Amino acid sequence: MNSEILNIEIQAFINKNLDSEVSKLLLKGTDFEQVSTKELIEQIEAKLKSKKKLPTWFGTENIYYPNKLNIEQTSSELAALHKSQLLSGNSIIDITGGFGVDCYYFSKQFKNVTHCEINETLSSIVKHNYKYLGVTNIHTITEDGLKYLSSHDHTYDWIYIDPSRRHDSKGKVFFLKDCLPDVPSHLEDLFRYSHNIAVKTSPLLDLTVGLNELKYVKEIHIVAIKNEVKELLWILENGFNNDVIVKTVNIMENKKNVFSFQLNTEAIAKVTYGSPQNYLYEPNAAILKSGGFNSVSESLKLSKLHQHSHLYTSENLIEFPGRSFEVKSVIDYNKKNLKVLNISKANVTTRNFPETVQQLRKKYRIKDGGNTYLFFTTNNFNEKIVIVCYKVP
Repeated sequence: MNSEILNIEIQAFINKNLDSEVSKLLLKGTDFEQVSTKELIEQIEAKLKSKKKLPTWFGTENIYYPNKLNIEQTSSELAALHKSQLLSGNSIIDITGGFGVDCYYFSKQFKNVTHCEINETLSSIVKHNYKYLGVTNIHTITEDGLKYLSSHDHTYDWIYIDPSRRHDSKGKVFFLKDCLPDVPSHLEDLFRYSHNIAVKTSPLLDLTVGLNELKYVKEIHIVAIKNEVKELLWILENGFNNDVIVKTVNIMENKKNVFSFQLNTEAIAKVTYGSPQNYLYEPNAAILKSGGFNSVSESLKLSKLHQHSHLYTSENLIEFPGRSFEVKSVIDYNKKNLKVLNISKANVTTRNFPETVQQLRKKYRIKDGGNTYLFFTTNNFNEKIVIVCYKVP
């Protein structure tokens, strides 16, 4: 890391140009001899990306930023805070430390935190930032986490791992064995150093694939922020062989929507099917990722519109982990009925429907927006219907 970047004048330049066009800065250049224009732009881009994702870092003076890719790959503060509240104990080691956001929040729950990062520059940046963030109980190690574990006779209450994908040659097919470190291959060794392991993965990882690759999975946490799934957290306990609990959370500004179910009972959960009643419910993204559709019906005592529609309904309004709507009317899907509705502006959603939102908007000249919501879906009699409703505040 180039410590000259922390110069008062250079920091002032970075802050002044956070909203500037990068292309213009590249052409114009700067007069700073000790720092290149490229380095300055890297700081500007990374800091700007941290404004919403990492507000604590953004609001702290003398923070040194890595390249923007590291910021894109790191956990957000909201996700890191949530994960830290799931783990507890005296000691934890993060063997894939990265920019250190997860460790920062672990330091509020654990007495001793070890941050391992093989990249020397990134490790130096993290150590520097912890100083200005006022953290004193994180030990930064510039070494491969697996090698550090094997060369030191230490045990921990928890091991935390955030493996990175080696390549994208397989497209969206995602296996843990294709990541670094290869967690499945090292599990037995890892359990020599801790009874508990937490593995963070991309939401692209299929739950069935993860379960097939890992051992002793106790819990799967699906973490969404503002209805976008950001990551999965796999909780492993050495020797665990009971039912896996899937815990979904959608973190919003003022609250969290939480829903949990036992994975093994999802297939046998009792589902009630029925026509749209007074209220319609759309599960949040974390539940949709979990696949716990039958459990939602049984646990919340809601009727499901169709096996594949993943929309629920009830006579009376309930607290629901997703969006809730008051139903105004339900019509059979045909051109005549839609013409009678005379709706030129609405929020359109499709669930288990043969046409896309774009096709429907074009076909019926419906602009986006407004207070009306149209759900194009299929009912339990395999009939195409349109549900006209308004969002419950």
